[in-house]
Amino acid sequence: MNKLVGHVIPGFSFFIVGLWHLLNHIKLQVVDPNSYTALPWFPTSKSKYLEPLLAMGFCFLPLLKELFSFLRRHQVQIFNMNHDHLQVIEHNSIYFALFINSAFAVILDLARVRARYGLTLFLTAVAYAHGLFLIHFHSSKYTTHMGPEGQYHLLLQLLLVVCLATILLGIALPKSFMVSFVRSLSICFQGVWLVFMGIMLWTPGLLPEGCILKKDVVICSGEEALHRANSFINLQFGWFLIGIAIFGVSLYLVLDKIYGQNQEEYFPLEMREEEDFYNAEYSQKKSKA
Repeated sequence: MNKLVGHVIPGFSFFIVGLWHLLNHIKLQVVDPNSYTALPWFPTSKSKYLEPLLAMGFCFLPLLKELFSFLRRHQVQIFNMNHDHLQVIEHNSIYFALFINSAFAVILDLARVRARYGLTLFLTAVAYAHGLFLIHFHSSKYTTHMGPEGQYHLLLQLLLVVCLATILLGIALPKSFMVSFVRSLSICFQGVWLVFMGIMLWTPGLLPEGCILKKDVVICSGEEALHRANSFINLQFGWFLIGIAIFGVSLYLVLDKIYGQNQEEYFPLEMREEEDFYNAEYSQKKSKA
């Protein structure tokens, strides 16, 4: 149950953040494509710093819980930790990196430094690289990351790589809408995948045939059962990939209909000339026919 909640809640949070960024990036682009510049986070009408402050609060809660746990034990033998506690420390390290990223987003903006957006993205990239590193070398009892859980985490790492790559590209290409679009959509996908992973792995009735849940660990009875489970996971990832892509493009079409106005004036001259050329060519062919 702890593992289910530990994946569903963070996953839902990542989905909300990704959706929030996706909505704002699309709105910025369709309102005025020529002046579009990506922002690392977005203010609200209630508070300029609501997004980073909420992120800090969300990340601080598990850190506070671990601090109280440390005070109850009075001392910790770092090199003699059990596997379960080591996993908790690893997860909290990810929260700590995200907390630092959100805190410096506010600090850099208050300091009004010229490179604040680039530096904020740099710290975000560091936080994602740190998370990718820890998930890749995740300590796990009974080598759970060799079974179905490992397959889910392997595919999660692909999403983290996409997020990391688009964050780094965003530093060099702040005016590229597609970089921001893919980054926001991949964060949404990351959140959806975490939620789905938590539900599928730690709900006994949803486990593939031949696999059981034992002490919060999914164990398959043999190679055939493991191969079948991993194949289903790969199929699920592919279906989600298509669904997330459809969702992103559909959302763009809806917001373009709502916020986009006088879009013809935004087309570059060379695109207009190319469109006129193809229209003229089509008209000639039609007249000959």
